[in-house]
Order: sequence, then structure tokens, then C-alpha cells
Amino acid sequence: MSSPRTPVPHTAWTALRRDGVAIILAHPATGLPAVLHWGADLGPLAAGDLDALDLATSRQTTPGTLDAAWRLPVVPEEANGWSGRPGLLATRDGRPLYPRWSSQVEHEDSGSVRVTATDADAGLTLRIRVELGAGGLALLQHELINDGAGEVEVAWLEATLPVPKTADHLTAFSGRWTREKSPLTTAMPRGTTTRESRRGRGGHDAPWVTIASVGSPHNRRGEAWAVHLGWSADVRHRTDRVTEHVTLLGVGELLRRGEMRLAPGESYRTPTAYFAWSAAGLDGIADRFHTWTRARPQHPRTPRPLVLNTWEAVYFQHDPARLEQLAHRAAAVGVERFVLDDGWFLGRRDDTAGLGDWLVDPTVWPQGLEPLADLVHSLGMQFGLWFEPEMVNLDSELARAHPDWLLANPASVPSPTGLSFRTQYVLDLARPEAWEHVRAHMSALIGGLGIDFIKWDHNRDLVEAVHDGVPGTHAQTLATYRLIERLRTDHPGLEIESCSSGGARADLGILARTDRVWASDSNDPVERQDIQRWTELLLPPELVGAHVGPSPAHSSGRATTLSYRMATALQGSAGFEWDIVGCTDEEVDAITAFADLYKELRGLLHTGTVVHPDVRDPALRVRGVVAPDRGEALFTVCTVSSFEEALVERLRLDGLDPERRYSVRLRDEIGAAQWGWATPAWVGKTPVVVPGRVLTEVGLQLPALWPAQALVLHLTAV
Repeated sequence: MSSPRTPVPHTAWTALRRDGVAIILAHPATGLPAVLHWGADLGPLAAGDLDALDLATSRQTTPGTLDAAWRLPVVPEEANGWSGRPGLLATRDGRPLYPRWSSQVEHEDSGSVRVTATDADAGLTLRIRVELGAGGLALLQHELINDGAGEVEVAWLEATLPVPKTADHLTAFSGRWTREKSPLTTAMPRGTTTRESRRGRGGHDAPWVTIASVGSPHNRRGEAWAVHLGWSADVRHRTDRVTEHVTLLGVGELLRRGEMRLAPGESYRTPTAYFAWSAAGLDGIADRFHTWTRARPQHPRTPRPLVLNTWEAVYFQHDPARLEQLAHRAAAVGVERFVLDDGWFLGRRDDTAGLGDWLVDPTVWPQGLEPLADLVHSLGMQFGLWFEPEMVNLDSELARAHPDWLLANPASVPSPTGLSFRTQYVLDLARPEAWEHVRAHMSALIGGLGIDFIKWDHNRDLVEAVHDGVPGTHAQTLATYRLIERLRTDHPGLEIESCSSGGARADLGILARTDRVWASDSNDPVERQDIQRWTELLLPPELVGAHVGPSPAHSSGRATTLSYRMATALQGSAGFEWDIVGCTDEEVDAITAFADLYKELRGLLHTGTVVHPDVRDPALRVRGVVAPDRGEALFTVCTVSSFEEALVERLRLDGLDPERRYSVRLRDEIGAAQWGWATPAWVGKTPVVVPGRVLTEVGLQLPALWPAQALVLHLTAV
């Protein structure tokens, strides 16, 4: 039998506490700090309490195993007796590096700590920053510096935090075009597992978020731990459930061989990893992300304008007179931002030519875009324009003049094996002259037309992204970030939407520089129920574009009622993707009412707490937004199929104040839902007043809604 192991003495402790969350770090005399606890706030702990926590959670050495420290440091390595995936893998001149760190701790403020670790023999410095931000969201970032002679190649440097053994289920995300962010929950896999994205952007099947939970996750209850990487390119999500240690949950940038080589004095800084713990299920995870996101200085503070984007209205068929007519109709129904989509620039009559030539096509727009921009502004709307700055067609003046500006394997241009997409390629923005070409053309248009908004698209993966003979995805991503930042600096007030053939680039890295994302190229409201629900697991609704499209939907062929499409769009940053000039008088009245309703409610919808009551019937999709003071709430009750039973379950409305009474009103200005013959007694023209405790604990009896129908319930405290 082995003897109890003496805990490693610690010279210092760090306890970060905020908004119900705590991270407790132990700083040993040698080596890197270890995370003793990440989870519920334990309250104020004295030094003796922290010593007791260390003793209470330490373990003895198992016979037949290494005698190394069992407390895993924030960057675990083989030298720690760790059999899982190392947190750092690097070589110098082709030889492996096994650092022995000596670290110093600097407490920046009550919410963050910075660790500087060095190994003079290895010629390395590692800087680690741990922050507990608004909402209790944990942020981790590493920086590795080459202090020695010779080149250091970084294979990976990843952020991890421990989760307890009780976390026995794992939820990961995948998807496809027009069906982004589709979750799958499984039992926690044993050993080390990784999930990678190699698309040069997140991709429609991006990992997005990885969630560990106690049992299958629920919306409103149960412990869960989540991680997301704020990086707009290749990522790797990881879990390590090895037999001797706590489970690790982590994430990092996926670097290709030879992509990150550090000459003496150079450094590699990782993207920020975001970790969220919740004792209140998935809505608790979302609340931490939403609170942190809304606390950012750059977060949009003005009311989110009602948008009309012209893509599904005209596609490539640009005609100035028709678009001016569309602008007049948009202003008349209450649109506040008019966005001209793809097709306005040189040679762009379809998707095979023109990308890279950011000049207005005089054959289509003989007077330029100034008359349209002036008209839009005179009608009281903002003017927006579509760009795809990172892309180029071979059939373009730019590609003919500078074929060497492509981010590609030269052997694949033109593509003999289908490595282009829509016949487009990637422009190497890490090349300064290419970056400046795009910046200058975009800036001239933004300033000349008074552009208020850019729809920034990115419609293809990066395949064999070669820059100066080495992988170039990392450099391309940073160059894109710099371009966005420069344009916003040069044009104060400019807003930008991140679109990537829908929701293929919606991470917190791109959203540090943009103002919203286009959640999906699908405007099918049935598909949108789940796309928007899982997008807002991270992003608050004011950042998620949600538009009313025509019926049938162009992406699925499904026909739905206008009221259902509008109720679905009400759940985000709303707008239209539709030729509303062709609407009937009844449709014009409905979308005008929708515009009024959106403007009335967006102050609530874009500041409140998002809740998803747990329901049993798979036909139901229920979502609510509750005001910060719980004085008001709006719930949308939607169906995606028919109910299993004739008597539908009662709907419990979570998040309300149990001590207040609420007036419950159906907002059917945008059209009434349809259901079977039985109508619950509370449904009527006169609002019913119900105690909050009753609404939460007992609920409302739902009618047997038909498939693809929606109720909009407005609650106000009385």
C-alpha cells in the first residue's frame, strides 16, 4: 500500500471572484500555477481556508504510477506526470523542448492575474493571463516568447481548465450550410479526444462550443462547463478524461506544420479562450456570455435598426430604377437600414467574375451608386453595401494584374481538382500591397457614398492556403482583423456584419471587430428556430441577424405563413430579405405592423435575459426575453411539427418575479396563429392577469398549434 503523498507547498494563492464564479489558483515554489477550483463562488477564503481546500482536494500517489505532482498546472506537460494531451508542444531547431518553468505572479486587479514563467536553459518565456470578466466568464490567453538562439516552432499552445469527474456528458456542435450549429450530446469519451476545424474559417460545421455537463444538459437546470475560442479560422477543441486526473476541457488555434516559427525575440500570442461555468443549465452558460459581451466598450448601444437586404429581392439583377422603388417601399413600411448586396461592382453579373475589383460597374450603374445612396439617406435610412474583401475571381482585373496575390498553392490555380468555390479564390491579405489595394478601394467608397454599414462576406474555405511557401491561415486572419480595425478607425460610426455564406464565421474573435453576424443563409423559419437558438448560446440576440424572407424559402422550398416568419425574425436583430415591392396590400399592412412591433419591443429584446423553458414535446420551441428588472417579458411559442398529444403540455414561463402579477397579452398584430378546435380560456382579446409564481410553477395551457405556427406572448407586471 502506498503512503499518503505530502501536498506540494504553495507560496501564494490567487482567488478570482465575480458574479457567482470563482477561480482559485495555487502558485507552487517551482513550476506553473495550478487551478484548484473553477466553478461556484466559495465566498471569501483566508489563507488557512485555501490551505484546507488544497488538503481536502489533494490525493495520494497510486502504486505503479509516476511520482510527479498531481495538481495539473495551467499548461500541463509530460513533466507533470500528465498522460493526456500536452498544453504546449514546441521544438527548437527540430529538437523537442521540455521546459522547467520558474514563475512570477502579478495581480493586475481583483479580476485578473498575470503569470510570467521562464526557462533560461530552454530559452523560453511563457506569459499567462487569467481573467474573470463580467458575468463570471473566464478568459485565458497565453504568449510564448523565443528568448534563445535558433528557431522555435510551435505546434500548439492551448488553454485548459479542469472540470470534475461528475461531468459525464459532452455536447459538441457540427452542421452544414443552411443548418449551422447543430448539437450532439454523448457520454463523456475516455482518454484524449480532439475536434478540429480545418477550413480557414470556422465553417458551418465548426466546433463552436464544447460543453461538459452532469448528465445530458438541460436549458434551465444542472451544472455545465463550456469553452469557446475567439478565433475566426482553424481551431481545435479538446477533452482529456484520463484515469489519474480531473477532466480537462480546452481549446486552441490549430496550427499547420511550419506555420508558427519564431525567430529569436519573436513571440506567439494565442487567441483568447472563453470558459463559462453554470449551475443553471445552458441558459446559465448563455447568460454569462451575454453579460460579458454586453459589457464590452464597443458593444452596440444604439437601437438595432430594422434592415432590408436586397439579396433575395434582386440577386444579381441590379437595375437602378427597380432598386430605387424598393428603397421607397422599404422606407414606407418602416425600414431603417437599406443594404445593397452582391452584384454592384465591375463585371459582376453572376458569381464567376469581378471579386477584387471594388469599382462600381458603369454598365449597370451609369451614374454610380451616389443617386441610390443619396435617396436612401434622404428617406431617413442608413445605406449599406456588400463586400467580400478576402476573395478574388480569376476573371477580374485584379487577378490579371497580380496573379501572385493569391493565397493558394500555385499548382491549384486554376484549380484542376475543384479547389475553387463559385470559381473564387482567396486574396493574400498578409501581402501588404494586396491589403492596401483592398483598403484603399473600400475606404474610397465608404467615404464617397457615406456608407453606414458593410455586409462583410466570406464565401469559401481556405484550402492549401500558402503564403510565401508556408501555411498562411494565421497571417491571413490577423490581416483581416487589421483591415476591419483600420476601416473602422478611418470611418467612425461604420458598422459591419460578419457573414460567411451564412453563419460560418460567428466567433468572438470576429465579433470583437464587428457589430452583428448573419446567422444563416437559410431564412426558412423552421430551420431558423434551432439555428438562432444555438447561435444565441454565445451571442445576445441584438448581434444575430434574423430576417423575414419570402415563401417558399429559397434554401429549402418550404412554404410558411408570414406571421410565423415574422415571429421568428423578432427573436434577433430583425429585417427583411425579400422583394417587398411585390407584396400584396395585406402583406404590406402586416410587415408595417411588424416594423412597429419590433421598434416597440427591441429595447426589451436586446437588453433582457434570454430564457428557454424546458419542454417535453419535440414539436415545441419556446424562447423568452425577460427585462433586467423583470417588469416585462416577451415569449415566442413556435412549433416545428405537429404535437404528440391532443392535450398539449402547460407552458412554464421561467425568469419572472414570483412576487409580482403579470398581464399576459397575445401580440397578434402580425397575424394570428392557427390551432385545433379547443381554445384555452386565457386566450382572448382581454389580457389575463396571473401571479408570476403561477406562471412559472404551473404555467399556461397551450392550444394545439398546427405545425409551423407561432404565438407571441407579451407580459407586463401590474
